Amino acid sequence: SPWSLAHATFYGDETASETLGGACGYGNLFSNGYGTDTAALSTTLFNNGFACGTCYQIKCVESTWCYPGVPFTTVTATNLCPPNWAQDSNNGGWCNPPRVHFDMSKPAFMKIAQWKAGIVPVMYRRVPCVRPGGLRFYFQGNGYWLLVYVMNVGGGGDIAQMWVKGSKTGWISMSHNWGATYQAFATLGGQSLSFKITSYTSKETIIAWDVAPANWNVGSTYTTDVNFH
Repeated sequence: SPWSLAHATFYGDETASETLGGACGYGNLFSNGYGTDTAALSTTLFNNGFACGTCYQIKCVESTWCYPGVPFTTVTATNLCPPNWAQDSNNGGWCNPPRVHFDMSKPAFMKIAQWKAGIVPVMYRRVPCVRPGGLRFYFQGNGYWLLVYVMNVGGGGDIAQMWVKGSKTGWISMSHNWGATYQAFATLGGQSLSFKITSYTSKETIIAWDVAPANWNVGSTYTTDVNFH
C-alpha cells in the first residue's frame, strides 16, 4: 500500500514491560511471539479491535531526531492508544480522532528516532504480516461460554469472522468480543474443536482442523500448522 503521513510517540521504557497485556488481548508479547516491535493505534486506525494483529512499516521523516539511513521499522498493532480529551490533539492528545497516530514501544521507536524527540512525524503503510508457524488459540471461559484469543495471525494479521466446530456439532458462528477475541455461547466440553477464520483484509477463509483435543482446558494455548500468508 502507498505511504501515508502520521505521527509517532512511544510509551514505556527499554524493557517494554508496559506493553504487555493491551487492548488486543495478546497477553505476554514476548512468549506469544510479538516481542517489542509493537505499537498502540489511535482510535481511527484501531477500528474497534479489528486492526489487532495488523502490521505496518514506519519511517521517521522531516525531523532532526530521525536516525539517518533507517528506511523503516515494522511493528504489529497490539494495543489501543485512547483519546485524551483533556489535551488538544496537537498538544498531548495525539490519539484523539480523527488523528492517525502510533504510540510505539520505546525499543521500536528507538529504531527510527532518538527517544528525546518525544514525538516525530512518520510515514507509514500496511504490509503483510510474516509469522513463523501457525495460528495460536488461547482459551478462556467456562462450560457454556468459550472465549478464544487468536494470535500469531499471518497475512493481513486481522480477523473478520470466526466459527467453532465441536466433534459433535456443526459450525457455530462466534461473535467478536473485543480486540482479537471471539466467543461462542455453547456447550463444547468433551469435544475436539476446529476453527474456521476469515481474514478482515483479504477475505480469505482457512480452517484449522482439530485444534484442541476433546480434553481441552481453559487457560491453555493450542497451536496449529495453518496460517494466512
